[in-house]
Amino acid sequence: MAEKSSSFNFKKNDKNDPDLAKELESFRAFLKSRGHRITRERESIAEAVLLNRGHFDVDELFLHLKGREGVSKASIYRTIPILIESGLLAAVYLENGHMHYERVYGREHHSHLRCTACGRIFEFSVPQLPVLEQEIAEQEGFKSEGHKFEIWGLCSKCRDDE
Repeated sequence: MAEKSSSFNFKKNDKNDPDLAKELESFRAFLKSRGHRITRERESIAEAVLLNRGHFDVDELFLHLKGREGVSKASIYRTIPILIESGLLAAVYLENGHMHYERVYGREHHSHLRCTACGRIFEFSVPQLPVLEQEIAEQEGFKSEGHKFEIWGLCSKCRDDE
């Protein structure tokens, strides 16, 4: 089970990663196919999201991008739904009135355990979950487009602190 923090987390030399160029090109193609303009602000936001390896909210993204020409909170709020629609980003959970997001492009589908005391997030995968999703959808005559699975409670460290 992998633990993820709720802030920007970059691997070194990611800007030179050939996958980043491919992912950004995928975003540009998506924008073009939908008739959206390809702007420097959208590319800066997309690059920050694609380089991030953790969960984040709009405020954290804004602080990370602060000082880059033309990137405002408004441009972030306008770009996030486009990134979600493109399949590069997912809305993961709501906490303290803020939606948190994570990069999903090229990642295996996973679920989350979230500690309600310290806020730590643990990622886990259950291979049977997509099969169960399909079975339930078929039984109900429903066409599934995906699922989110989150368990919240207290992590072992917070339980020990009680």
